[in-house]
Amino acid sequence: MAIQSAPRAPYASDPALSRGRLVPEPPSPSRNDFRRDCDRIIHSAAFRRLKFKTQVFVFHEGDHYRTRLTHTLEVQQIARSLARVLGLDEDLAEALSLAHDLGHPPFGHIGERALDDELKPYGGFDHNAQALRLVTSLERRYADFDGLNLTWETLEGLVKHNGPLTDRAGNAVGRYRERGVPRAIADFGSACDLQLWSYSSAEAQVAAISDDIAYDAHDIDDGLRAGLFRIEDLEAVPFAGGISREIRRRHPGLEPARFTHEMIRRLITWMIEDVAAESTRRLEAISPLSVEEVRDATSPVIAFSDAMTEAERAIKDFLYPRMYRHDRVMRVMREAEGVLHDLFRHFLHSPGDMPEEWRTGLAGADDAARALRVGDFIAGMTDRFALAEHRRFFDSTPELR
Repeated sequence: MAIQSAPRAPYASDPALSRGRLVPEPPSPSRNDFRRDCDRIIHSAAFRRLKFKTQVFVFHEGDHYRTRLTHTLEVQQIARSLARVLGLDEDLAEALSLAHDLGHPPFGHIGERALDDELKPYGGFDHNAQALRLVTSLERRYADFDGLNLTWETLEGLVKHNGPLTDRAGNAVGRYRERGVPRAIADFGSACDLQLWSYSSAEAQVAAISDDIAYDAHDIDDGLRAGLFRIEDLEAVPFAGGISREIRRRHPGLEPARFTHEMIRRLITWMIEDVAAESTRRLEAISPLSVEEVRDATSPVIAFSDAMTEAERAIKDFLYPRMYRHDRVMRVMREAEGVLHDLFRHFLHSPGDMPEEWRTGLAGADDAARALRVGDFIAGMTDRFALAEHRRFFDSTPELR
């Protein structure tokens, strides 16, 4: 299927019709509001720190493995491609792609688990909620406000890119059904109603599915590079195995590095084409005339086809035991988890060991305020800074190799 740019769709988000920012600002003479959001995210400290945060492998295991930053840039590229094909706003799709992983702590998902365990008495830890905190309060760069003062549309998409968080009655749904909506998101709702009961814009949905495409394809690449599995092991995986066999047929004897790149290239292309076709079908079925009609839809408008959904699930089922739960990866992650538990407990009892800007105002603070401050401090660490801090206070810092 030949993919071409589409004219701007009536259901695309329009920066000229943005609901605005919490703190009103004069318009930029050279950028629309969504482009301005992109630029603010790129220039934030949290974005720069993604360079040294784990995707799957700890950053120093090799220069060619993905980090949170390179993963984010790959998501951005895929999202812009999809937005262009579907006639959506590319700048908003890009902003949401750039921001989607800002809230991840060091050491990937195992770091999130460690902080969630430590913060359970105070509401737990959620990386989407942490991303919201970063862009609304923790970044301290501007003279007139805390955070980045992003548009309502970017904040909404950041919080809801995976779907509604509540029903219309305010009851938590989906992944938040048991524990409730994270405190940071619920508290922010009192100042800015993000309509947690509705779907997000098509641009936010594009950013979410682009994340899936990027990490499915590139985790295969990283897993092959690390020797956790072989190209031949993918033969039994639906869709991925078909791509592998087609490459062998057309390019017999192709060297492994080129073979892997050809597989990843085709996998990404076919997934993008599938999303474009299925999303076009869904959008034509409901014929939304505005972004509000996309939000009010009863199901996502951006999605894989049923066949690709099954293929994508098969890829995840393949990667889970061979990569994410591989003995080598799990050993490193268990050690990393211990580092964060040690750091949290140390700073909770000795907040004076944190930098001045983090310990300011904690004198006389209650346990919850102190724990949340420590959680914010650790969540913002890079992998290497967390290890350096651990070495300051402990004699048994692991090498994580």
